[in-house]
Amino acid sequence: PALRRLSRHLLAHYQKGTRPVRDWRTTTTVAIDLMVYAILSVDEKDQVLTTYIWYRQHWTDEFLKWDPAHFDNLTQISLPVESIWVPDILINEFVDVGKSPHVPYVYVSHHGEVQNLKPIQVMTACSLDIYNFPFDVQNCSLTFTSWLHHIRDINLSLWRQPELVKFDRSVFMNQGEWELLYVLSHFQEFSVKSSDSYAEMKFYVVIRRRPLFYTVSLLLPSIFLMLMDIVGFYLPPHSGERVSFKITLLLGYSVFLIIVSDTLPATAVGTPLIGIYFVVCMALLVISLTETILIVCLVHKQDLQPHVPEWLKHLLLERATILLCIRDRKKFSQSRMQTLDTSRQVENNDSTAKPTPYVCEDPRERGAGGGTRPAVAFAGRPEGSAALQEVLRETTAIRQLLEKREEFRDLARDWLQVGYVLDVLLFRVYLAAVLAYSITLGTLWSVWRDA
Repeated sequence: PALRRLSRHLLAHYQKGTRPVRDWRTTTTVAIDLMVYAILSVDEKDQVLTTYIWYRQHWTDEFLKWDPAHFDNLTQISLPVESIWVPDILINEFVDVGKSPHVPYVYVSHHGEVQNLKPIQVMTACSLDIYNFPFDVQNCSLTFTSWLHHIRDINLSLWRQPELVKFDRSVFMNQGEWELLYVLSHFQEFSVKSSDSYAEMKFYVVIRRRPLFYTVSLLLPSIFLMLMDIVGFYLPPHSGERVSFKITLLLGYSVFLIIVSDTLPATAVGTPLIGIYFVVCMALLVISLTETILIVCLVHKQDLQPHVPEWLKHLLLERATILLCIRDRKKFSQSRMQTLDTSRQVENNDSTAKPTPYVCEDPRERGAGGGTRPAVAFAGRPEGSAALQEVLRETTAIRQLLEKREEFRDLARDWLQVGYVLDVLLFRVYLAAVLAYSITLGTLWSVWRDA
């Protein structure tokens, strides 16, 4: 058969140990090409990228030429790859031998062009930048070069045009976590310590992570918890439920961080921005709880607190209410005036307590004035006078107790109003900080995504 005769003809005196050129000054040019088939894994901790590529290369072998007319017009034949010379082209970034299938044959045309087509599972080192996780874009290089031969012996070139290589996604399986953006190609020469130059062909595989899974499982729960923390500010500041609510949110966020800690990429180089986002959200929850504890302490220790200072009343109940556009600021002023009137009445009553007729007037003098009442006859007796004096003392004590209680109520009302205005002020500052932080992160992530 023609195939057997041609194979014996080509390999009878073939020497696979030497470069297949008749003149040693002739350079063997190897054209290479690759197509990315799949992105298998991206190991951020070990900085390793695992891809599956279809690799192609062809070169001219001057000792594998024949006349098709002598072999039944046969123009192409497959030969065992172990029987011919193959260039020693490797990938510089190789860190481990992948599970690549073995292709035992190469195609040879009657002009001496050899085509070596094979799939390769490539495990290469790559400098992965996870700061923008989960909106990160990675750029990993695959550098093909001859490990031994310098550029005068083996030169490299592209099989196809760079534009065709860049946007070729015809065989890419794009259903995983990563999507292929493009593949850039670049040829360059390099030398080590002024030695002979070597040719290398770099392919930059640019991939982008699909962030939908991480957005749903990481960002949205955190955003919901922060929204609930903001809603918790609408609980009354004088109730103790707000403190327990904030503590529950803080504990829930801590459990959430423990659950998602295995999902975040771990590297020794830096921390992703989403990790900083979680830490800042935890800090905001702690600040919110601290503000709540401050307000609750302010409005609940009324018996131990002094009167509200006038400068504090002027600053919070007048200036701050106008600045914060609180609708019931008139109510604050009215309650202040009522409190001042009450205190003035208490002082007036204290100053006029002695000339009160029920306390200082003698019942006998009232009788001498011409008034005839049963109380006069009752007061004329020693037992009745002692009983009346006891009743007057008890009445005075009850009156003083009621006045003291009213004073405490006014004091509590003042501190409650101060606590309310201070709570609104701190809440708006907290809300402004959260909004500014959210807008900054959203802008950064959107810019990096579109870059």
